[in-house]
Amino acid sequence: MTFPIPVVSVSPAEETGAGLKDIQHYMRGGTLRLSALPSLSLYVHLPWCLKKCPYCDFNSHESKGALPEQRYLDALMADLEASLPLVWGRTVHSIFIGGGTPSLFSPQAIDRLIGDIRARLRLEPDCEITLEANPGTFEKDRFKAFRSAGVTRLSVGVQSFDDAHLQALGRVHDRAQAIAAVEEAAQAFDTFNLDIMYALPGQTLVNLEQDMRQALAFDPPHISIYHLTVEPNTFFAKHPPTLPEDDDAYAMLDRITELTAAAGMDRYEVSAYAQSGHRCAHNLNYWQFGDYLGLGAGAHSKLSFAHRVVRQVRFRDPALYMDKALAGTPVAQDNEVARADLPFEFMLNALRLREGFKLQDFSEKTGLPLSAIEAGLDEAERKGLITRNFASVKPTERGFDFLNDLQTLFLAPGH
Repeated sequence: MTFPIPVVSVSPAEETGAGLKDIQHYMRGGTLRLSALPSLSLYVHLPWCLKKCPYCDFNSHESKGALPEQRYLDALMADLEASLPLVWGRTVHSIFIGGGTPSLFSPQAIDRLIGDIRARLRLEPDCEITLEANPGTFEKDRFKAFRSAGVTRLSVGVQSFDDAHLQALGRVHDRAQAIAAVEEAAQAFDTFNLDIMYALPGQTLVNLEQDMRQALAFDPPHISIYHLTVEPNTFFAKHPPTLPEDDDAYAMLDRITELTAAAGMDRYEVSAYAQSGHRCAHNLNYWQFGDYLGLGAGAHSKLSFAHRVVRQVRFRDPALYMDKALAGTPVAQDNEVARADLPFEFMLNALRLREGFKLQDFSEKTGLPLSAIEAGLDEAERKGLITRNFASVKPTERGFDFLNDLQTLFLAPGH
């Protein structure tokens, strides 16, 4: 669950199929003027899990029997080949294989996937290739096999090292398996991420500190830390757990920030802490409003062209996705981002970064003049939520603490 943007839910009524349009459709004239295209990443969604977690609103499905690995990989490549004209000639800077639980796929399948991608796309020589993995879904040396397959970075979904909290979250692993998985990841990879959650049912500040001290004992290069939220259409939404009070959750976040800083980790994004040289290139591309091509069931793409920014969604149901992709029609939705919505979409991402953004990047990546955000910036500065100069904007500590309030200042009128 490193970052929620790549996969969105689509209701069955919406899954009518937009299809991939001819490249000329995307290249026609329009009101935007993008002077250059942003960095391009690739997101690949592998949608199966051993068990659906009660808090999860991602497009994940419990596996029943053997996974259809080869057919799904065939569908992914058909999807990619149909999409190639939209990204032709562009270099891919990062790949993220998310889910679901991608580590349910065999190392041989991941080897084939990465090899098939390399055969069709130009990758940066140092392209970051991340695979999400969960404790309880691997045997010894499995992570080493993923490394041999071409994965350069592992993201381990630990969530907690406390058995009671893991049980409350519906996780399939226990504390011992979590520790074994992290130890294996540290041996197999030069850089890896730990996913941790806080403000869990029944969690106290002492419990949180124990979790963090255990996580930091592994000297992880990167930690992603998320506040547990109850999302619509989840088991927790129907059966809400008792969560810590807001003041207690704020105290937990303050303690997380203290402990990670003492361990030499930099909070470079609202939920991300990294040692020097270990920031997640893929997620940085999202936050910097880069482009990403999403392949797989329910995957979401954002692609820029000279005069427009387009979002696409693949069919959500895995069986339907495979049928549609193999028939050359994997796209369920294809929409141009409205000019009025671009400022908010940019700010929703860029203001998550501690360093903020360069004003020049806003114009380059949205094709809009700075006047489109001037009123919002004035209001944000007046409220003490940002600092700015002639070249850049960044959130203040207050802006980081009240990020939603800051982001909504850039919503289009009427939203």
